[in-house]
Amino acid sequence: MTTTLIVGSKNYSSWSMRAGVAVTHAGLAHDEVVIPLGQEDTRERIMHFSPAGLVPVLIDDGTTVWDSLAILEFLAERCPDAHLWPAEPGARAVARSLCAEMHAGFAALRRELPMNCRRRYRNFQIGADAAKDIARICQVWRDARNTSGRSGDFLFGSFSAVDAMYAPVVSRFATYGVELDSVAGHYVEAVLDCPAVRQWIEEGEHEPVIERYELPD
Repeated sequence: MTTTLIVGSKNYSSWSMRAGVAVTHAGLAHDEVVIPLGQEDTRERIMHFSPAGLVPVLIDDGTTVWDSLAILEFLAERCPDAHLWPAEPGARAVARSLCAEMHAGFAALRRELPMNCRRRYRNFQIGADAAKDIARICQVWRDARNTSGRSGDFLFGSFSAVDAMYAPVVSRFATYGVELDSVAGHYVEAVLDCPAVRQWIEEGEHEPVIERYELPD
């Protein structure tokens, strides 16, 4: 059985990070294809693997799965021992809701604070709309930690799909020096210390710089 994960530039592709972190954490043996973003042939190369023309894409024994959230669901079934969803039905429903909210929302945060693993900005000015997104995310984290996350360092105790979904946000908060309360700060530290997240960020830091995705200091 052959499994291949196709991702975009690790330093810049938040959607790819979600799938990549989850696949690594689940322990699924796989090959990896990294397609640099923002190049003349980027879309052509991606469409070789998926007609949607987007990354990430997971190909597992001939089955093609695209979209990060679909990949997480597939992984949960493919690798049940990874426990990517909470075991308790109520917590599992909340976790799926939080993943869906991340998947569909927070447009201002994405726009104003683009992912860039290697950069650290000082005194970055965050706009009002992005600040609202940040406040909502921190509220989500506090609620999950206070209800289902007491048994460990992550949103539902142990690392799960929802932590993979929010890992790029954690990276953004570190990049732009977002001020956080103690609960959110502890969670950010836990995610950044997760081996699968560390591996992704370290590999992203060694990629070539793509100037079109860089903000001025």
